[in-house]
Amino acid sequence: MAARKRASSMSISNKPDPVEPNSAPSEQKMTRKTVSASGEEFRLAPPKLGVIFVISTLLCSLYLYLLCFHYKVDNELKRSILINAGLSLVGFFVTLKMIPVAARYVLRRNMFGFDINKRGTPQGDIKVPESLGIVVGIVFLIVAIIFQYFNFTEDSNWLVEYNAALASICFMILLGFVDDVLDVPWRVKLVLPSFATLPLLMAYAGHTTIVIPKPLVAYIGLEVLDLGRIYKLYMGLLAVFCTNSINIHAGLNGLEIGQTVVIAAAILIHNVMQIGASVDPEYHQAHAFSIFLTQPLMATSLAMLAYNWYPSSVFVGDTYTVFAGMTMAVVGILGHFSETLLIFFLPQVLNFLLSLPQLAGIVKCPRHRLPRYDPATGLLTGTKDGTLVNVYLRLFGPKSEKSLCIHLLVFQALACAFCFILRHFLAGWYK
Repeated sequence: MAARKRASSMSISNKPDPVEPNSAPSEQKMTRKTVSASGEEFRLAPPKLGVIFVISTLLCSLYLYLLCFHYKVDNELKRSILINAGLSLVGFFVTLKMIPVAARYVLRRNMFGFDINKRGTPQGDIKVPESLGIVVGIVFLIVAIIFQYFNFTEDSNWLVEYNAALASICFMILLGFVDDVLDVPWRVKLVLPSFATLPLLMAYAGHTTIVIPKPLVAYIGLEVLDLGRIYKLYMGLLAVFCTNSINIHAGLNGLEIGQTVVIAAAILIHNVMQIGASVDPEYHQAHAFSIFLTQPLMATSLAMLAYNWYPSSVFVGDTYTVFAGMTMAVVGILGHFSETLLIFFLPQVLNFLLSLPQLAGIVKCPRHRLPRYDPATGLLTGTKDGTLVNVYLRLFGPKSEKSLCIHLLVFQALACAFCFILRHFLAGWYK
């Protein structure tokens, strides 16, 4: 969630603003100050392509091996997936090129912040362009729309749901950017995804049934239960959770995008494994549908990560976090693997549970719930606030921001690996 401290257009005030009553637990590491800023004076640091190469190699190698060599995927389906991957790669380079351009424009509109976790150092005084997630969202939508030309026909059964998914994602990008500009109260942010999911919920024509776990069949007397409209309510709540959980598990350079690309890689691997293990064409199409949206998300996010990795040159803003959360919720819903998706989100679930007392107002909630930075040592120290970032620091001691981010992303990857192990051992017994 974006945290901004405003000042007049004629001056810069170093005096912190008073905390608003019932203000949000803010994770985005920036404060906005409305001052005169010249885009021409700004020079964006070059993208960290070496870091992106290492991360993309680690995350994508297994997925590409499973798709191209391990499983016998239908040639037509594989062709569509590879075309989508090619368009996503183009999206990566377009995003990489557009970020410096967009950064100059947002600076002209005085949309910049200062990195709170570097306060007291020269880096803490640098104006960092914010809300650059809008670039990722726009390029993602363009790639996804162009892909329709190569894969869907006018009478395709999936075309309506595909466009409904894009409408929901587009709606969420708009609402996220509005939040970045207007600084919407956090309680309003909680319900915004509910409105963004309406196009998807209205167009959804899939099943509304759930498979009862085998150990419970004897007690319930049913193997399959039709939830009807309750299932659509569940879909809406899942979207609300995914969108806000990415938004509040943040506050470090690279953490918002890093967790997104790790989960996206896990989603891709899960989908190709399900395609390879099944012979049902409809089942194949559902998981391919998920791949078609996840590959552009991952490619454009990696391009943004090249600028957002420590030390960050740009801030992504709420525009990116709500966009990424909505996209992953959509692919989980239409790919019919929402249970698996929630296990991929295990760190986010844990962070939400830790945050619940402050979110509910039971415990005092400050405007910023970030770790405490010590300029003398360059390390972050955990505070008493209920976030996974602070709890991790309290358990394992002070760490540098870059080291802490890497640790949390490794934890995210381990949570995804745990999900695959759990599915393996429960296969045939649980469902």
